[in-house]
This record gives sequence, structure tokens and C-alpha cells, in this order.
Amino acid sequence: MKTAAMTFFILSAILLIGTLKYLVELKRPGVYPPKQVLKKRTAGLAGITFIFLLIAFISSHFS
Repeated sequence: MKTAAMTFFILSAILLIGTLKYLVELKRPGVYPPKQVLKKRTAGLAGITFIFLLIAFISSHFS
């Protein structure tokens, strides 16, 4: 069970880095994907990150 928790922690860290990358791109002017697309991607990655982090905390708590 600890392996699953560690895997979810690592996946959530990777997704958090991707979310932060999109947030930084939102601040830059003249980015190719329109800002609406970047906002949707950021929200999607943030949601998945939260879900994976929640699963990781729950699985590490019960193991």
C-alpha cells in the first residue's frame, strides 16, 4: 500500500509542476494557445492533482 501512496504522491507532484507551468504561461503576453485554452488546461490539471493528492493521503493514512 505504501508503494501506491508513493506513486500517487509522485504523480501529483508531476501534475503540480505542469499546473504551475500553465499558470506561468497565462501571465505571459502573446502565448500561442489562447488564454481560455490555458485556463481550461490549468483547471483540469489542478483538479486531477487534487484528486491524486487526496488518494495518496487516504492510502498513506490507512496503510
